[in-house]
Amino acid sequence: IGYDGLELISEIREIYDNYGIETQILAASVRHPIHFKEVALRGADCVTLPYGVFEMLFKHPLTDKGLAQFVEDSKKLTW
Repeated sequence: IGYDGLELISEIREIYDNYGIETQILAASVRHPIHFKEVALRGADCVTLPYGVFEMLFKHPLTDKGLAQFVEDSKKLTW
């Protein structure tokens, strides 16, 4: 409430590293692929996220378009 959760992860990571505390940081309720990237960059070890966000990490319209074009181009090759 009124606190930057990403900054909190950075602070927790720094404190744990400063004192050699061996634990894992869980970033809970990640709601967007960009937030997933941000918590990973700030030192979170694991996340909880909805399945739809998980899917977005591996699927992108431009990747699909590029892959479809690659497949079509490969059909034109003659060996």
